[in-house]
Amino acid sequence: MSQAVTDTAAVDLGRERGRVLRQLARNPLGLVGGGLLLVVVLVAIFAPLLAPYSPTTVHFDAPFQRPFTVGYALGTDDLGRDVLSRLIYGTRASLLVGLLSVLLAVVVGTPLGLVAGYWRGCDAVVSRLTDLTLAFPFLIIAVGLAAITGASLTNAAIALGIAQVPTMIRVVRAETLRHKELEFVLAARSLDASGPRILAQHILPNAASAIIVQATVVMPVAVIGEALLSFLGLGIQPPTPSLGIMLADAQQYIFRAPTAAVFPGVTIAVICLAFNLFGDALRDALDPNAQR
Repeated sequence: MSQAVTDTAAVDLGRERGRVLRQLARNPLGLVGGGLLLVVVLVAIFAPLLAPYSPTTVHFDAPFQRPFTVGYALGTDDLGRDVLSRLIYGTRASLLVGLLSVLLAVVVGTPLGLVAGYWRGCDAVVSRLTDLTLAFPFLIIAVGLAAITGASLTNAAIALGIAQVPTMIRVVRAETLRHKELEFVLAARSLDASGPRILAQHILPNAASAIIVQATVVMPVAVIGEALLSFLGLGIQPPTPSLGIMLADAQQYIFRAPTAAVFPGVTIAVICLAFNLFGDALRDALDPNAQR
């Protein structure tokens, strides 16, 4: 009997995966976002192979080279550092900080959201603390935490992750409240299943799609947050390349070499656009009730 149930669950899971992939394939904007996201991720992974120079190598004999100059595809900055190489490594740093911060938000926010949504007594405490935190803008919290902990890549990721925890709690709590009154949860409760077991085996798997979608939504926010912290000197520190550091350096000579600011700005916009397009498509694909 248990083997039959397992086989049926496996078949249903396979059908659901197939349905999600078909819906993603029918969404042209989602395909564009997924393609851009794939390119960005591959660039970040293979940065040492793609970058023509070291991002910290200084060429004092070639400052402020124009884009498409021989040897410098996107030109150089005030110290003669290759802009293309710094963009490639800056993309890697942005994705790394964004990924670490989102993982922190998921690891901390998911259990708190499950507990708040399932047990009313815990909800009163967790929800009030969450509402209090959400009263402050996300970036204000991130900047404050980064200023307290110190400027570094790790501290920037931690600050951004903690700032995103309240939003993750709200999403997971809402999913828990929605699922805990459904028939399969009530049936498990009637069989004397414990609260932790119900949360782990029944509610969390059904809330996973909402958690994944939320992660794709907050990822561009984390990328922008990393750029802001680095721009203010509270994130990644020189000489390590960062898109925010490139913008901060470029503002000093914006009229002499405007492309030095345009390229990192466009890169940030492309990364955020890719995550937003793919996240919207993924949200629609994971919703079985969405109208096509």
